[in-house]
Amino acid sequence: TEKSTTAREESNKYFFEVDRKANKVEISKAVEKLFKVKVADVCVINVLGKKKRMGRIVGQKSSWKKAIVTLAAGNRIEIAEGV
Repeated sequence: TEKSTTAREESNKYFFEVDRKANKVEISKAVEKLFKVKVADVCVINVLGKKKRMGRIVGQKSSWKKAIVTLAAGNRIEIAEGV
């Protein structure tokens, strides 16, 4: 999204959808191991699923967890550069 793109460019923050049972320490270790970067901070947000209607039936989308990972100065993840 535009918000995550701006945060990535200005603040070196990356947004990830993670497992709902994962905690900050697990997320930090996984990002460091997977992308070989140094993580400075991790913020976690539980996003509640929205209620959706399908005709008369009311359903709900699944809830999910979002992690905002701030990298240490000089580190960068080359996943979506130039997009």
